[in-house]
Amino acid sequence: MSMRNLGDSVILPRSGIEIRNRSVLAALTNKQSNDDGTLSESEIKWLERRSRDGFGLVTTAAAFVHPSGKSWDGELGVHSDLMLPGLTELANRIRNHGALGLVQIFHGGMRAPSKITGLVPISSGDNSTNLSSTNLSRSMSGPEIEAAVEWFVDAAVRCSEAGFDGVEIHGAHGYLITQFMGSKTNKRRDRWGGSLDARALFLLEIVRRIRKNVPRDFIISVRLSPEHPSCGISIEDSLKISKMLVDEDVDILHISCWDIRNRTKIESTEKPLTQIFSDELGDSIPLITTGSIWIEEDVNEAFRQGASLVGVGRAGIAYPDWPLRVFTSENRRPPFSEEHLADADLSPRFIEYMRMWDGFVDD
Repeated sequence: MSMRNLGDSVILPRSGIEIRNRSVLAALTNKQSNDDGTLSESEIKWLERRSRDGFGLVTTAAAFVHPSGKSWDGELGVHSDLMLPGLTELANRIRNHGALGLVQIFHGGMRAPSKITGLVPISSGDNSTNLSSTNLSRSMSGPEIEAAVEWFVDAAVRCSEAGFDGVEIHGAHGYLITQFMGSKTNKRRDRWGGSLDARALFLLEIVRRIRKNVPRDFIISVRLSPEHPSCGISIEDSLKISKMLVDEDVDILHISCWDIRNRTKIESTEKPLTQIFSDELGDSIPLITTGSIWIEEDVNEAFRQGASLVGVGRAGIAYPDWPLRVFTSENRRPPFSEEHLADADLSPRFIEYMRMWDGFVDD
């Protein structure tokens, strides 16, 4: 395989949709949404800037599909038609600059704090969590699981109606979908638990029902953690689930690595996580990889490992034009002044949130 270039366009094989280059703004918590979950002008402005300045694929922050899944203050919602005006405005602004826009659809499950939702968190089982008012999540009934699948479907349809190019289903980082897939967090004995096939059914049903209810050219991406030990998901589990997603005609698989140089052992050989997925899946599905990507060397390493597209978080926060700047000497690392971040269209609330990331904001 010849070395890929960040500036090359990508054709998604199922739909034939073209992404203008291989750069992806990954979903980023920014806490700029209004209290009711609607988009603020600040959030629209910062995402529009990244589409204007060169990203090929722009992803919103995680958007909760039901109020029971809201997991932090200032989180975007996609659970109601009240969200449509803001979503439509954002979709139009992203498209006007030539980028494609995805909404990341999400439910926190047992990681949705009682102090935010006013509810005992729901999950695949009665799992221990200090975010619950009872210190346990509440196991969902069969009808509740069916309803939750429809929350995701309704959210995806709403995103399509707003004019977005697709959705990214958040199946990573220990949130609700991950909780269903994990052998430690899902000990159910019904059709939604037991074997890996059964534990993956919640995700697969979401994918299937979205596909039935959106236009054919609507993009479905899925974000997975390669491994999630606390939920009970191994690299072998994730690879098997990935193959299930290929069979369901998912358009993009997003591997969330935290650091693309992280390695794990499979069949007695240590390899980088993205390479493991690339070796196993081949050209059957385009792969996004994310994790500590900042400089040109990181981009090249991601492509060497087999990534089709390269996602960034903090680099995209610092530099709206990162897809072009990455190849220059002006692509420096943190810390950044408040003035720099404000010039990059971060609101004061977003800048304050970024102070939680040690060394990102210059004091």
